[in-house]
Amino acid sequence: MVQGYHPNSMKLGSFKGGYVGKRHTWIRKHFSSIVFTVALIGFLFLLDSLMSCIFEPSVVQSNSMHKKLSSDMIVPLKFGERGGKSAVQMYDRFASMASSALVELKQDESKFWKESYRQASVWIPCADRKESTSSGTGKLQSNTGYILVSANGGLNQQRVAVCNAVAVASLLNATLVIPRFLFSNVWKDPSQFGDIYQEDYFMKTLKDEVNIVKDLPPHLRSLDFKEIDSLITDADISKEATPTEYIEKVLPLLSKNGVVHFLGYGNRLGFDPLPSELQRLRCKCNYHALKFVPKIQETGSLLIRRIRKYDGPRNKLDKQLLGNFITGSRLKGPVMDREPLKYIALHLRFEVDMVAYSLCEFGGGQVEKTELQAYREVHFPLLVQRLKRSKAVSAEELRRSGRCPLTPEEAALVLAALGFTSETYIYLAGSQIYGGKSRMQPLTNLYPHVITKEDLLSPTELAPFKNFSSQLAALDFIACATANVFAITDSGSQLSSLVSGFRTYYGGAHAPTLRPSKKRLAEIMSKNQTINWNDFESRVSKMISGAQIVRLRGWGRSIYRQPRCPECMCMFR
Repeated sequence: MVQGYHPNSMKLGSFKGGYVGKRHTWIRKHFSSIVFTVALIGFLFLLDSLMSCIFEPSVVQSNSMHKKLSSDMIVPLKFGERGGKSAVQMYDRFASMASSALVELKQDESKFWKESYRQASVWIPCADRKESTSSGTGKLQSNTGYILVSANGGLNQQRVAVCNAVAVASLLNATLVIPRFLFSNVWKDPSQFGDIYQEDYFMKTLKDEVNIVKDLPPHLRSLDFKEIDSLITDADISKEATPTEYIEKVLPLLSKNGVVHFLGYGNRLGFDPLPSELQRLRCKCNYHALKFVPKIQETGSLLIRRIRKYDGPRNKLDKQLLGNFITGSRLKGPVMDREPLKYIALHLRFEVDMVAYSLCEFGGGQVEKTELQAYREVHFPLLVQRLKRSKAVSAEELRRSGRCPLTPEEAALVLAALGFTSETYIYLAGSQIYGGKSRMQPLTNLYPHVITKEDLLSPTELAPFKNFSSQLAALDFIACATANVFAITDSGSQLSSLVSGFRTYYGGAHAPTLRPSKKRLAEIMSKNQTINWNDFESRVSKMISGAQIVRLRGWGRSIYRQPRCPECMCMFR
């Protein structure tokens, strides 16, 4: 434009020279201001980065916090993937108070490393006591036929089915064939009885009370059980049926055909009323006759020795579950500590199916609601149809009534309230956690020493168990049962029930179980905006202590979870 309006190049040159000179003068005059501005901008960028690190430590620490967790535990499922997002947290204020409280704990003096009540020590195992031989011999001589059992479910459901089958065989004076395990599309495990338990030991332990064989006689193997009306399903026997029902419905078929086949046998024998001898026999089967095979015992021994950093047995539970493998040669590598490392075994029931079926909300917002509804429509279509026909119950009401699974965050807050320091080692048992890292982060922020069997055993050591979920579950069973403390989030799970019962039976009052009440905890958590940490600690402590009171097994209660009864355990003064 200048050239267009001023064709005289001399004038243009004079103009340009004057402009450049003025520009250089302006730069020299404001040089210090320019430097200050650039420095200020750089400082602000640096400050912003520093503040991000301070107020979002989870982003900075996530890799180190979760490094020890195995990929099987922390890789999110198809539903629940959170990518690189920060932790899903419902109780920020509690988490902040818990973090401060753990910093102040100089050493682990939690009283919950021990049983709360001395009365626990007066109960000793005695389900294997000898009964009078006359009645036992008479039973074994009168054989009404053969009972074949095909048990469904996973490791723990199958274990209960086996013990119930032993009791039913004794009730009907029948010969029990070593139970078979059905292949499940859920568990996808082809393991049979002999892959998990020692068959000969099982038969030997129960030989004086129940006839047990490994297979049917040749003339019965080819029978069509359905055609001869000897196939019995869960539809034919009531849930928790009484002995009378078996005598009236099953015994006639057994006497007529010489064999009955219980297909998909599950929870089909009640606890009361039941003759004391049959109750004792179920206890004897569960606590004495079912021994894991050497392959599981050996790897289980290696697992807990690495957790404890200690070679020898710690208590009677070790011997019962691991046999002579716990007293094997010293581990290779660094010298083991003189005292075994204490650890908590935590069984989290926060898998996607549990979460989706509960209909609860867990702080994940609309994304969580959408993906859980999608999961329900695929996996629980009957539930979805039922919900369409019934009045919806609010998520708040579900939580108040104690029907929501505890999150990893809630489990961590309970442990912190009970005085377990951040240095506590936690063995994590169970399946994949819904939400993966984003859900686990509130737990690992408070307790970084979270470990699994995949962390402690090499791929080579785990290779024999690959694709055998029940055998892997047996390793979790061992690690939970032999832990210093067993913490559960759902007392209704079979693993939690069986492990806590095993610890009661063999623990000698040195195997505490932490069993929070979901309803009471929900009421305490509802005060999260007002309650102080001391009150929170006090209320959580009372809740756990109340659940540890030593009681006799109540009417109708499971002997697998509560073996303190005359049929299973004895008292001494």
